[in-house]
Amino acid sequence: MAASHPGSAVTGRAGARPVTGGRAARGDDPVRRAGLAPGNGGGRVSRDGGGRAFWTVRRRDNLVGYLLVAPQLLGSLLFVLLPLGLVLWYSLHEWNVLAGTFEFVGGENYDRLLADPNLREVLGGTALFSVGLVVFNLGLALVLAILLNQRLRGTTFFRTVFFSPVVVSLVAWTIVWQFLLQDDGGLNGLLATAGVDGPNWLRGEGTAMLSVVVVQVLKNVGLNMVLFLAALQGVPAQLYEAAELDGAGAWTRFLRITVPLISPTILLTSIITVVGSLQVFAQIAVLTQGGPGMSTTVLVYYLYQQAFQFHHFGYGATLSVLLFAIVALLTVVQWRMRRRWVFNET
Repeated sequence: MAASHPGSAVTGRAGARPVTGGRAARGDDPVRRAGLAPGNGGGRVSRDGGGRAFWTVRRRDNLVGYLLVAPQLLGSLLFVLLPLGLVLWYSLHEWNVLAGTFEFVGGENYDRLLADPNLREVLGGTALFSVGLVVFNLGLALVLAILLNQRLRGTTFFRTVFFSPVVVSLVAWTIVWQFLLQDDGGLNGLLATAGVDGPNWLRGEGTAMLSVVVVQVLKNVGLNMVLFLAALQGVPAQLYEAAELDGAGAWTRFLRITVPLISPTILLTSIITVVGSLQVFAQIAVLTQGGPGMSTTVLVYYLYQQAFQFHHFGYGATLSVLLFAIVALLTVVQWRMRRRWVFNET
């Protein structure tokens, strides 16, 4: 058997010439000179004019990233930026669908907005609904989350009960409550058994807005409850134990430990709830149709009336611009204020 030469490669047969130096050692391999890369399916690697490979690892990774975000970018362009641009364009025109006219009027719709005698009442109703919804929704959701975070029997059942309205159709939910809140509906029938004469909840000026707020709170409180519950379960139990050993009461532990550590979730739920409260429409359309009078007419429903009932599409687009400005302003204010009260924000 032939002895192997130092530095040579054993080829498996006797007398084979050692492979040292030459074209293989210099990397002058015919396969590589042909541009065929191993692991690439035998395919040819694209090269630029300087002889360097075009499809580098970095470029392939960038391409994959662009392909992954392309659907979201395309959706944002088609369903967010493009409609927003069209709304701005329509607000500068008077579009009469019945007459088939589309005339440029410049800033006349914005002048009409400033002079609209109903706008103050509409904005007041919108603010009242938003404040009531945010306060009741976040407060009730936090209380439910704290109660359901206890290690008690039946908590899983009640979590399901409180969250189930979130997945119910909004229109179906609102229609059911319309029957319950009528003058001769189920709620007044229940009060009558206790000898109480209930009001006409949806037709009284003092109860109509409250009824709409309660219906919306019961519909969506489960979503915020789940978010708060997840945040509470992320608070380390050692902090509560250390505070209790130091003599801190339940209320102090809640204010000094619970609230700061779940403050990012409070910020998230507040932004979601505020934006949702400004976009309410179906509840108003089904329950009160903006009445009695204009006591429950919010900005989105007023926009709908102007554009689709009175066919003032240009003015309706102007109200849409106002709605967008209000939502954007409140969102930016909430986001900028987070550094003052959100824990560990710099």
